Amino acid sequence: MSASGGGKAIIAAFLANIGIALAKFIAWALSGSASMLAEAIHSVADSGNQLLLLLGGRKARKAADRSHPFGYGRERYVYAFVVSIILFSVGGLFAIYEGIEKLTHPHALDPKWWWLPLVVLVIAIGLESFSLRTAMKESNRVRENGQSWLSFIRRAKAPELPVVLLEDMGALTGLVFALLGVGLTVITGNPVFDALGTLFIGALLIVIALVLGFETKSLLVGEGATEADHDRILDAITGGPEVQKLIHMKTLYLGPDELMVAAKIALTQDKSVREAADDIDEIERRIRAAVPVARVIYLEPDVYRPSLDPEPPTDAFVLKSAD
Repeated sequence: MSASGGGKAIIAAFLANIGIALAKFIAWALSGSASMLAEAIHSVADSGNQLLLLLGGRKARKAADRSHPFGYGRERYVYAFVVSIILFSVGGLFAIYEGIEKLTHPHALDPKWWWLPLVVLVIAIGLESFSLRTAMKESNRVRENGQSWLSFIRRAKAPELPVVLLEDMGALTGLVFALLGVGLTVITGNPVFDALGTLFIGALLIVIALVLGFETKSLLVGEGATEADHDRILDAITGGPEVQKLIHMKTLYLGPDELMVAAKIALTQDKSVREAADDIDEIERRIRAAVPVARVIYLEPDVYRPSLDPEPPTDAFVLKSAD
């Protein structure tokens, strides 16, 4: 997987979740804690999600063919969207069901093993913190200077790192809920706190799943270049003497690491075909130097005619360029 895909972060999260899930299942089986069962299912769902992200990254590397001439880069978006569905259903809904079940039919923790869930949760918090640290370290390699984490999660074109970041942050928060629920149950002897912890875990997972689903849906539908890259491309096109006017331009991410740029450019009328071709080659070189992920570029040379090429609406994103 490419550097932007955060393969190291995915593998770290997968290994942590496998170990944590096993420990949680053992703690649940011995203590009967509903929060531990919800957290165990959460960790199993997260482990499956990491495998799906790795599978999506592998499928996205398939070479372009006749049926998919622009390649399979969007496979990564598809699998990230599936991850959000799994978090919502397997993780969130199951935890809420289990919490409601324990509220209506409460039962106390096994007195011999009351301490085990607390030990497992503390260890799990340590492992999840390591996984989150790895994800943040990998994200910092591609996160722009000064960009907030919220902006990174919303704007990142590679879906794997935002998914792992949200999963790890959600896992840590869920572990805190579980620790509070189990701890209060141990202190007061009231199993309702354990059930409430389970409900909070379920609600948290559903919120994370919805955020992931909406963000990934936007990538699946098709997003253009970021505002910063858009401006760099405009400067690259209009920054030389070749272009008389940029008539219009569109960009589209074909995959996390591949941006398509299509533009209609006005050249002077006295250029020969050879000169126009040389100009286009030079413009493409500048675009790729300014935005390396702009790998698919289509430039249509034309003559600017105001009557046939009216100015686009003033609020159109493309039109920082037409002036």
